[in-house]
Amino acid sequence: MEKTEAGNTAVLALEDGSLFLGKSFGAETTSIAEVVFTTGMVGYPESMTDPSFAGQLLCFTYPLIGNYGVSSMKDLDSMGLPRQFESESIKVSGIVVQEWCEKPSHWASRQTISEWMKSEGIPGISDVDTRALVSRIREKGVMMGVLASGSGLTNRKGLLKLLQQSSKYDTIDFVKRVSPKRAQTYGTSEKTVVLMDCGTKFSIMRNFLKRGYGVVRAPSDYSYADIMKHDPAGVVLSNGPGDPKLCSDTIKTTARLIDSEMPTLGICLGNQLVALSQGAQTYKLKYGHRGQNKPVVDVTTGRGYVSSQNHGYSVTRDTMAKTELKEWFVNADDNSVEGLIHRSKPCIAVQFHPEASPGPYDTEFVFDRFVSVMESGRMVGEKVRSMKA
Repeated sequence: MEKTEAGNTAVLALEDGSLFLGKSFGAETTSIAEVVFTTGMVGYPESMTDPSFAGQLLCFTYPLIGNYGVSSMKDLDSMGLPRQFESESIKVSGIVVQEWCEKPSHWASRQTISEWMKSEGIPGISDVDTRALVSRIREKGVMMGVLASGSGLTNRKGLLKLLQQSSKYDTIDFVKRVSPKRAQTYGTSEKTVVLMDCGTKFSIMRNFLKRGYGVVRAPSDYSYADIMKHDPAGVVLSNGPGDPKLCSDTIKTTARLIDSEMPTLGICLGNQLVALSQGAQTYKLKYGHRGQNKPVVDVTTGRGYVSSQNHGYSVTRDTMAKTELKEWFVNADDNSVEGLIHRSKPCIAVQFHPEASPGPYDTEFVFDRFVSVMESGRMVGEKVRSMKA
């Protein structure tokens, strides 16, 4: 493909001393964040606006990104939410690609990926051997990195000094950065779900709106009393970025919700918060699960599903023994915990994304199961386990 805009030099330096040279696109600036990768082949607008990627430099393993451009944020769906995005703005700290497309082709495209990133101050680096970068991350684990271009360019020693002086990903409460400051209501219905927004994706809201529920999108530190003012049929703990153990207020509220037998659904980070609220522990995966082709198995039925995932932490299986939580799903690749069911309370949780966006919709039935939990008089765990997809 003929280039119409030759990028200036850009550099990606990792904390282990690795250096990747390339060309800049998007905004010419310096960004320091955790470097992770995703194996998804499509859905870059959804991935880049997923709040779970806050504080991270995202490497796309698919070799060409941006070929269908970027649509308008003003293009709304029937529920009044931006059609092709999962939040109001780009949430990644920067992206790394082999090649980006300067001449996209799609009827809904309004700008290139570079123009979009430039308008929001997000840097990118292209012409990188992403296979070598992913191999390094898989061998050594995710690590902090600095993406520099323009005036931020300096020598390797200078870039590594920047990394040494920066805060580590695990020490920053990114949930507070992406969670709303006040509650917002979407849709009108006699049935309401309170969504604890720890960094939610719009598609979680879409799934409840299209099932006839109104959604109260609440701050992550919303108290139990605040939640109950809305007389909800159930509460959803959303996905989000960072170490779940930093969400102390949300964990306490979750424990009270479950103890009071309020129907509760955890998604991604929400799965970890459910576990922590019940006394289990979490740990950081070496390089996480990020992509649209992650296999999970329902241990209650033996059925396998292809799921969309984006998480760097997981529930420690051994610590569940002293809780009332039981496994619902496991990861077919590494056998990590992918879902939970409470033995006596109306609480279910999944580590993957049943709403997909991007990704397959194989596990959207999780929302139907939660609706059944809410509408059946707070069904207990044993009955949930007997339901079929």
